[in-house]
Amino acid sequence: MFLAQNIMKKKIKAVINGIGGYVPEAILDNEELSRMVDTSDEWIMSRIGIKTRHVLGERRGSAYMGIKAVQDLIDKTSLDTKDVDLLICCTTTPSFVFPSNASLICGALGITSAYGYDLAAACSGFIFGLDTCATMIESGKYKKIILVCSEKMTAITNYEDRNTCPLFGDGAAAVLIEPTTEDVGVVDSILRIDGLGKENLHLKAGGSLHPASIETVTNKEHYIYQEGQAVFKRAVSDMAGVAEEIMIKNALTSDDIAWLVPHQANIRIIEAVAKRMSLPREKTLINIEHYGNTSAASIPLCLWDYESRLRKGDILVLAAFGAGFSWGSVLLKWGYDIEHSKKM
Repeated sequence: MFLAQNIMKKKIKAVINGIGGYVPEAILDNEELSRMVDTSDEWIMSRIGIKTRHVLGERRGSAYMGIKAVQDLIDKTSLDTKDVDLLICCTTTPSFVFPSNASLICGALGITSAYGYDLAAACSGFIFGLDTCATMIESGKYKKIILVCSEKMTAITNYEDRNTCPLFGDGAAAVLIEPTTEDVGVVDSILRIDGLGKENLHLKAGGSLHPASIETVTNKEHYIYQEGQAVFKRAVSDMAGVAEEIMIKNALTSDDIAWLVPHQANIRIIEAVAKRMSLPREKTLINIEHYGNTSAASIPLCLWDYESRLRKGDILVLAAFGAGFSWGSVLLKWGYDIEHSKKM
């Protein structure tokens, strides 16, 4: 019995041991947006909750932001790049079809002893990637994994479409994931994808089915197409449902949860998820007003923003919903404290 208990105590778990981030300096606010398309600050704030979004601009792709975020992570954690085993980049807006963002980031930062790849799960990218990294750490084969999410959503945003152009912004964030035998780290996850979202949310052209052509460019088919009401209903239902499900599965109440960290897509969706979990607003991490929807980067950017408020042992529920449709939740025990943060 003693031996069995000792083995259980030494079970390897995956823990986030550092976080870095980057957002471009240029900001597009609602006032400027209202001069580009028929909208207003009041309309956007009341329906979506976004005031500003960061814009990378031309001549730079999402890999550039990924490099910046990983460099910030390296600087903060004093990580030796030669120790990195694996780098995964979650993105739906890679700089190139190939080579991958992961290879560009590794090449730029001298990460030469690892392998890497891109993971495309839209707004669910971070939680899908986090579960993947946790499984790899728990296998015992990997010791240091960088999970970076970088999205240049403005590159696929049509600024003539008043329904979608207020939604999206650019940004990147990266986390260092390592093994631990302490009672912290990734506890559980529930991840889903059903393939039913193709008609409601997609990029019409640019893939192998409809490669770029004069016709696809003329018809503006390289921009996000979204049927807002259908996506909103599914996002509310599935994000809220899976967040509640992971609480029930792990016998947790709202009192046990320190923070809800939701995908930052729409303030009304965030509020609906918190309500389903019986969590007050003060337990919900929200930064959508300043960043907009940064797709896969939104949850780690939220952690980066609020890092100084997170305490070792805090129980977090991460929840996301994205194209596919894809959705899920991760139950996480935060793994470290910091004395202060220059961002807060």
